Amino acid sequence: MRSAFCMTAMAITALPLMAALPLMDQGAHAAEAATGVYLLGSRGPNAGITPPPGVYFQDDTYFYSGKIGGGTTLPLGGLLLANVSATTWINLPTTLWVTPLKLFGGDLAFSLTTPFGEPRVNANLLVNSPRFGPIGINATDANFDMSDLFLNSFVGWHSGNFHWQLGVGGVIPSGSYVAGQLSNVSLNRPAIDVFGAFSWLDPAIGVDLSAAAGFTFNFTNTATDYKTGDEFHLEWAATKYLTKEFTVGLVGYYYQQLTADSGTGARLGAFEGRVVALGGSVGYTFPVGKIPVSTRIKVFRELDVQNRMLGTAGYFTLAFPLMIDSGSQIAEGKAIKAKF
Repeated sequence: MRSAFCMTAMAITALPLMAALPLMDQGAHAAEAATGVYLLGSRGPNAGITPPPGVYFQDDTYFYSGKIGGGTTLPLGGLLLANVSATTWINLPTTLWVTPLKLFGGDLAFSLTTPFGEPRVNANLLVNSPRFGPIGINATDANFDMSDLFLNSFVGWHSGNFHWQLGVGGVIPSGSYVAGQLSNVSLNRPAIDVFGAFSWLDPAIGVDLSAAAGFTFNFTNTATDYKTGDEFHLEWAATKYLTKEFTVGLVGYYYQQLTADSGTGARLGAFEGRVVALGGSVGYTFPVGKIPVSTRIKVFRELDVQNRMLGTAGYFTLAFPLMIDSGSQIAEGKAIKAKF
């Protein structure tokens, strides 16, 4: 989505929208395929700010590299794996429509994300030998494909320096999933994500404090009869505008699986994972003709991990408006007027 992500609102403000995203936190012992459908770290600066009515486009390139060793076993593609390492890149093009309609006094918006990418997985495939018992066979797999679609809807409100959103998103399997394959960018796992986001932006000092939280309710992967447990995710960002165009800040996320995995495919039983990550972000906005283009880099390092891969995640974001209602105002007409 979500989300879907940071989206430039106007040239003078460069205030991004944060919604929800689908794939891929790429690292859960607690979830099938070591992956959750919610993309941890996708929200950040300006998470609760909704841009004015119009159509927006954002392209996120996501990268993750992580591993889990010590003989820990993971379920992946209906197989059991040990000593797993993974490097994943995913491109997530998102189209956002902020409608002119009002719902409970807020702006109603919709987004669609159509991801594609390639997970590269290296692991020991565990097989049962009649003579030697369980043994590991080293295997590497990498497949480029379409991922699952993510539809999102939310309502956004503004009051002075305060901005907030409430929304719901859904993951629709793309049909590209292949059981028994190590590398699947599709999870074949329908899910619903309910979220809220909040931002406090003070234009006088150029400071943004944002947070977003949500619950992901997973359904069964019918190809493997594996139902991943439900999950909680929390993200935060503290950002300073050094100029109207350039920002720096701190970001982080927290994840906790709330319920156990189930189904005949959950051969390892119930695993509930947790992770804490910290990182930084840098943003820059520049005009192309009369169109404001917003860019941002975010990097996260996972620190406290339980039953998950340990790794590093990164984002590169490029966003710009396709069409904005010329009569609309954002945040009651406020712009970034920091006294730099």
